[in-house]
Amino acid sequence: MLIGALAFVPMLVPRYPRFVLSLALVNAIAAMGVNLSMGYAGLVSVGHAGFAGVGAYATALLLQHGGLSYWLALVVGALFTAVVGFLIGIPALRLEGLYLAIATFSLALAVPQILKRLDGWTGGSQGIVLAKPRAPFGLPLTSDQWLYFLTLGVLVLLFVLCWNLLRGRTGRAIVAIRDNPIAAGAMGINGALYKSLTFGISAGYTGVAGALGGLVVAFVAPDTFNVFLSITFLVGIVVGGLGGLSGLVFGAIFVAFLPLWAQGQDLGSLLPNRIIEETQKPGGPAIVYGVVLILLMFVLPNGVGGLFRRIGQLISSRRYSRSE
Repeated sequence: MLIGALAFVPMLVPRYPRFVLSLALVNAIAAMGVNLSMGYAGLVSVGHAGFAGVGAYATALLLQHGGLSYWLALVVGALFTAVVGFLIGIPALRLEGLYLAIATFSLALAVPQILKRLDGWTGGSQGIVLAKPRAPFGLPLTSDQWLYFLTLGVLVLLFVLCWNLLRGRTGRAIVAIRDNPIAAGAMGINGALYKSLTFGISAGYTGVAGALGGLVVAFVAPDTFNVFLSITFLVGIVVGGLGGLSGLVFGAIFVAFLPLWAQGQDLGSLLPNRIIEETQKPGGPAIVYGVVLILLMFVLPNGVGGLFRRIGQLISSRRYSRSE
């Protein structure tokens, strides 16, 4: 139902809200990757913005210097990021908990600086300007509308792939390692291999998000992929529901639109004038953002996905009681 509603957005909303919603879909893809690592495998990471940067620049360089189509550049960029994530995961995943978080934090700090140093390829701090792809097959769509549908299509495809992965043998092994690594090892599950594989797939998802984000904005720059972007991904999966897939789109929309609303945009019918005046003061948007986030955590401690699961349980229990 949600996907069907999103499919009509380009025809119904103005250009700027559609642009922000495209970025929300990009965030949903990244949140899916981070959630795969943190929610299902229990691997705490605050460095996935670095993988988004790797995917964005790999795709941009393939477009600029490799002469590839954006379709192929997206696929190759995602695979390259997944390999990078897998290789980084081999030594990094010897650590656990906060130690792993610190290791990935260093990755988020290092990647933007490395991209700046490679200025002969990456353009340094100036970044790379990209041309937005046109709609194929003569479709009567603008570049922005086509990119929206492309991002939505990639999101649906990756959602289905992730859903099937987690419902299969690999997904059960990943969750078993998270819940009880000793018992999983006793059952013959190679914990190091599965952790590195999960980290690589998670990085690949985030790389796709970075590449699509670069196409939507038509620009990539090192400072975009900073630690704050990693925190944004974390906020999205917490709001959407850690360890679930159903609420990630809502979490991504939250982190995309709430900062705009916190700045007093389109809030006239939602907040008293006094609060809107406060948002115009220095630090006001950050205060509103923080207060709304805290209230949301009180109301929905398990995120939107937890709310969906609770509703599903209530419906199932009522059906069971009626059948008796």
